[in-house]
Amino acid sequence: MDFITGLPVARGRMNNSIWVIVDRLTKVAHLLAVRDSDKVETLAELNINQIVKLHGVPADIVSDRDPRFTAAFWKALQGEMGTELNLSTAFHPETDGHTERTIRTLEDMLRMCILDWSGVCEDYLPLIDFSYNNSHHISIGMSPYEALYGRPCRTPLCWTEIGERRVFGPPIVDHTMDRLLEIRANMKKAQDCQKKYADQRRREVTFERGDMVYLKVAAQKWKHRFGKIGKLAVRYIGPYKIIGKVGIVAYRLELPPEMNLHPVFHVSMLRKHVADPNAIEPERIEDLRQDLTYPVGPIKIGLRRVRELKNRRIPHIQVFWGRQNRMVITWEDEERFRANYRSFSWKKQHKWKKAGHHIHREFGTNSLKWGRM
Repeated sequence: MDFITGLPVARGRMNNSIWVIVDRLTKVAHLLAVRDSDKVETLAELNINQIVKLHGVPADIVSDRDPRFTAAFWKALQGEMGTELNLSTAFHPETDGHTERTIRTLEDMLRMCILDWSGVCEDYLPLIDFSYNNSHHISIGMSPYEALYGRPCRTPLCWTEIGERRVFGPPIVDHTMDRLLEIRANMKKAQDCQKKYADQRRREVTFERGDMVYLKVAAQKWKHRFGKIGKLAVRYIGPYKIIGKVGIVAYRLELPPEMNLHPVFHVSMLRKHVADPNAIEPERIEDLRQDLTYPVGPIKIGLRRVRELKNRRIPHIQVFWGRQNRMVITWEDEERFRANYRSFSWKKQHKWKKAGHHIHREFGTNSLKWGRM
């Protein structure tokens, strides 16, 4: 289960989201128009009226951690019905990858319908549902409709050569079992292929209480959260002692009090420490932020230059920045730098070298040349 949100709302319509429900065996997808403000009670009633009446009570449900799927009412309802809830985590979002891949296909189909025919997207949901469930699915080797009902869908777009099938008695059981075995064999091939790709970068690592591990400084490469990361920057700090295990893939570390971090980390952020005291490199714990990054700031001032324009002179200074244990050199506006970094000590910069730059303008042309004084 998953949601497609952010759809435009037409006049007289209130639904702006689509609830996508996919059967993992037959790959049959159901599209239900809902509102993003619908409460979990409304979704539960819609699930019983549209899904349970067709497929029965599911054995388990895979979904992300949407607030409606983590609500106490939804958990209690599925628990009373005997359904197990499997929720994805931030460190393994591929848990709900089945519906995510289905949503990509459905969004493309919905986008083409709107571009070609315009109108309201909610009006095309039955056509998209019908087209998707009657298209060949590579994982099961047939269409989801045929996998669910045991025969191809009889439509004007796809007539069967033998006509409408009429099978009664025990042969229909054998035919259904053959289809089921074929579906499972095809799904096993597709799952093995996906597992092969996933295992290329997967590490099956376990730690014991008392082991020493290194902690990864930047778990993600999002510059807005962890800043820019260089190739030679420090990636791991520590080592730290493991004092407990949380769940199956998370561990609790004994961190210094000055770090002010939550001590539970995923196994992917840990590396085993080899007992070699000479290989330990001291880390700057006092400068570490809560997002496991070091602060960015000016270290010293270098050269100075003046850019001469037609009516004004702009002084520039060479600033040495410290970013993740590496030095970055940039030219900054002197007035703006003094205004932004008032606490920076200018008196300690004894090795101040003045180097001016000026501009020569060639008469008769519009070209500019930089010269060094």
